[in-house]
Amino acid sequence: MKTAKNKGRARRKPAYYRIRATVGRALGNENRLMILDSLAGGETCVCDIVRILGCDQSTVSKHLSLLKNAGLVEERRAGTRIYYRLACPCIPKFFDCIEEVVSAKVNRQRAMLGAARKGSR
Repeated sequence: MKTAKNKGRARRKPAYYRIRATVGRALGNENRLMILDSLAGGETCVCDIVRILGCDQSTVSKHLSLLKNAGLVEERRAGTRIYYRLACPCIPKFFDCIEEVVSAKVNRQRAMLGAARKGSR
């Protein structure tokens, strides 16, 4: 029987949540978020990602490896170059959701600030 708490969701095994946590940790770094944002525009060479981030290639490679292991990006080799792309087209939609959360938080903070200013007059 499904309760209101888990309505519409099947109970999952702990291994599933470990995988989710791996994806969450991969998303928990601003450089990796910038990489994913840049890949939302299409497949990109590692050399261009290095330039976008302003980091050295070994640092960028470590970030890309983590994103790849989390299943967020895929790679393609062409000669000596390596190109990366998003592994799933829903990633930009996920970021749209995050933007809504951030916007709502900012609006709540502005409202609280406005109320505090009115109260101090």
